[in-house]
Amino acid sequence: MKEKNIKFNTRVIHGGQEPDKAYGAVMPPIYQTSTYAQSTPGGHHGYEYSRTANPTRTALENALASIENGNFGLAFGSGLAAMDAVLKLLNPGDEVVSTNDLYGGSYRLFKEIFEKYGIVFHFVGMQNPDEVEKYINAKTKLIWVETPTNPMMNIIDIKSIAALAKKYHVLLAVDNTFASPYLQQPLDLGADIVMHSATKYIGGHSDVVLGALVVKDEKLARELYFIQNASGAICGPMDSFLVLRGIKTLHVRMQRHCENGEAIAHFLAKHPKIEKVYWPGFNTHPNHKVVKEQMNGFGGMLSFIPKGSTYNDAIKIIEKLKIFTLAESLGGVESLVGHPASMTHASIPKEEREKVGVVDALIRLSVGIEDVNDLIEDLENALN
Repeated sequence: MKEKNIKFNTRVIHGGQEPDKAYGAVMPPIYQTSTYAQSTPGGHHGYEYSRTANPTRTALENALASIENGNFGLAFGSGLAAMDAVLKLLNPGDEVVSTNDLYGGSYRLFKEIFEKYGIVFHFVGMQNPDEVEKYINAKTKLIWVETPTNPMMNIIDIKSIAALAKKYHVLLAVDNTFASPYLQQPLDLGADIVMHSATKYIGGHSDVVLGALVVKDEKLARELYFIQNASGAICGPMDSFLVLRGIKTLHVRMQRHCENGEAIAHFLAKHPKIEKVYWPGFNTHPNHKVVKEQMNGFGGMLSFIPKGSTYNDAIKIIEKLKIFTLAESLGGVESLVGHPASMTHASIPKEEREKVGVVDALIRLSVGIEDVNDLIEDLENALN
């Protein structure tokens, strides 16, 4: 069967993979080596130094390309390292139009690292594509989209933004971390680059830090492979193996994340002590129609604000939770709770955070795959 005809649930297990040529190992072996023997200078079996390529990383990159319906995958030491490689495609004076509600680490990379090298960033509410077009000019070289956004769960119409990008010959990169390839396929919607913090849903077990890029265009892939090798922010073979293992259960984990996330979103929405719940599955979500068109489900991420809460009130609720673990990150099998204002988004100035709704009382949940009744009881006890 040709791989393009394989359904997603089969692709996560078999896509881009074949038994190891040496001994037929079903799972790609961990090639824990830095260098490879050569018979003569340049005479090798496809590998010479593990910064440039490693068989375990190659297996992971092939799998990443397969599950995103791309042609080329690249794996990095972290999601931010993957973003860093994309931004190195740019030159001083180039401009980037970015989502205004995005992960704090992305904002920090843009503003505190690349801005000083002459890259200009515009942070825009992208729910209305017409607003994005106002910021595109002859110097614009990249549009950076995060959808669903972190932590406000805003939804951006990838197809509409892709049409703008093509109209002005601008690259479109989509951070697909919150959705995962199970729920959303940005390349099929017109994006040029898909980025993941594979630490999250793709790895899925909170045991590895890794980043990924997937593209369809060969020329763009060559440029990114050069940056990956020249800058050296690669992942190791053990990390590659762990994420490969995570990919094989992505579909079954995401099904439960979605089921549990939906139940908890509705529980919180009906709770008398909750003021607002941010979750894209509600019919009242501003871009609910877009969600249903471009995603295959609503995911396991949501945020909420308790009624009349201050910073201290939110912290008290978080500290009372027993099953939800207070921790950075998201997308693991275990449920996590976070306080964006003091954790993931602390690097964004308070006035900028609050413009997009990241107030001091906002609480973010990464809903895991535990029994949903236990999770609801944990939240009920903390709220009471």
